[in-house]
Parts: sequence; structure tokens; C-alpha cells
Amino acid sequence: MSGGGPVVAGVDGSEPSLAAAEWAAGEALDRAVPLLLLHASPPLPPRVSPVPGEDAWGYVGEQMIRQAAADLAERRPGLEVTGEHVATAADEALLTAAGSAGLMVVGARGWGGFDGLAVGSVALRVATAADCPVVTVREGPTDRETDREAEVVAALDVQGQLAETADFAFRAALAHKARLRVVHAWALPAAAPSAWMIGVLEEDRGMWEDQESQAMSDALRPWRTRYPQVEVFPDIVLLNPAQALVRSSARALLLVVGRRTADRVAERHLGPIAHAVLHHAHCPVAVVPHPA
Repeated sequence: MSGGGPVVAGVDGSEPSLAAAEWAAGEALDRAVPLLLLHASPPLPPRVSPVPGEDAWGYVGEQMIRQAAADLAERRPGLEVTGEHVATAADEALLTAAGSAGLMVVGARGWGGFDGLAVGSVALRVATAADCPVVTVREGPTDRETDREAEVVAALDVQGQLAETADFAFRAALAHKARLRVVHAWALPAAAPSAWMIGVLEEDRGMWEDQESQAMSDALRPWRTRYPQVEVFPDIVLLNPAQALVRSSARALLLVVGRRTADRVAERHLGPIAHAVLHHAHCPVAVVPHPA
């Protein structure tokens, strides 16, 4: 991928945030853009720490982010990387940076939270409200040397707004030299009035799948033309959408979902599918904002 604003990664020294920085470095090289490592911490209240203590708090953050930037630059030849420490709340700093970023990358959780917490409050708010696509990375190996299959998984609403999410997914697959699996899941009603009704629905299943397959083929045709190098695998399954995506993420490099945006940050929210995969997916998750 090329062009666009810089890749920004939020780093607080935790393992998930360092994994996010590694992932972001690869993306910055793929896009041929700079990488900005951002560390944020609000000033300590005066009652907690006098001015010298506050200065030391900021100094530790600055040193950590500079060291992280230097380490990445040494291990990633050709990467233009800088580190910045800001004295403000992490979510506010990241949302501000997202205004001019081409991509934001965050760890699923930082130093806060508790054992078993899948996604922390900062990662969740940034994925919900950022102006640019946000990739959330869990702790652990995320680079190309893992045993994951060369596959990007995307949830595309073929009946709705497709452009931003589809473009991101196709470009990601191209950059990673990966196949693109486009998942469209649907489910029978959770409660049916009779066994006869279930039988009727099952009889119609083949016809419905054919209709959905045709709709997906029509919707993806412009993107196949624009990205002929990308192998596309349409995957239509009878399963809850979130379950289908989580299952498909088990060996994927990246899972891509969309999020409807709004002019006011306070009105932005994650849909139930995006919320579910952020908490349960087995690979990094990209949340791509698009017009409602």
C-alpha cells in the first residue's frame, strides 16, 4: 500500500503495544510512509506528585518512546520512524493524531485493566471514534514469520456501503501478498413457529445462497477489476456473522470490518459484529470507518 498519511502506533511499553508497533512498522514500509510512535500520559495531579516528580514522569515516557523508535529503525532498514511523548490522556492523544493519519495501530490493551480483559478502554474508544482506519493488535507474534496462512478476511456489506472497507481489504491483501476471503454470513431465525417452518427454510437455503452469491459477485466486480492481482474467495456461510468471522480469523493475517461514522465523535459507535470480533478474533482487527 502506498500514499496517504503516516502510520501512527500508540505505545505505552506493554507487550500488546510493542506488538502493535512491530505491526505498524511493517505497514509503514508497505505504504512507503513514515511511522510515528506516540506515547501519552496525563500530568500527575499536584497532590500526587510535585513538579519535579511530574518532570520525571514525562522524562521516563520520552526516553521509552525514543528507545522504541530507535530499536525499530535499527531493525527495519528504510523505515522513517519518530517517537513523540504528549502529556494528555492516551485516547485523546490518539484520536487527535488520527485526524491526519493514514492508519492507527494500537495494542488491544495496555498496562491497565485486569487478567482476562480482551480489549482495553483506550483501544475500544479509538476503534470506535477515530477518523482513520484502526488496527487493534493482541499480544504475541504478528509479523510475516508466523505460521498464519496468507489470507486477509473481510466482512463486506454487499447490500450497503462498500467502498472504504473493500478498498482497505483489497489493498491489505495486495500488500501482504495474501488471498482475500470475503465472508458473508446469514442465519435462520433463532426461534421458528414449527419444525415445518424450519424445513421450508432449509429447502430455500440453496436458492438464497445462490442469490447472495450473485449479489456478492456483482458488488465485488469493480474491486476485482481494480485489483486483478488479488485472489478473492467468496465465503457464504449459514452462521451468526460474528461467529463466522471469529472462526475465519483463526489463521488469518488480518480481519477487516467496517464501522459507520458520524460527524460528531460522541455519536460514533461500533456495531455488534465489530464489537464482537474486536474482543474474540484471533488476529489483528482493522476497523474501517465509512459514511452511514
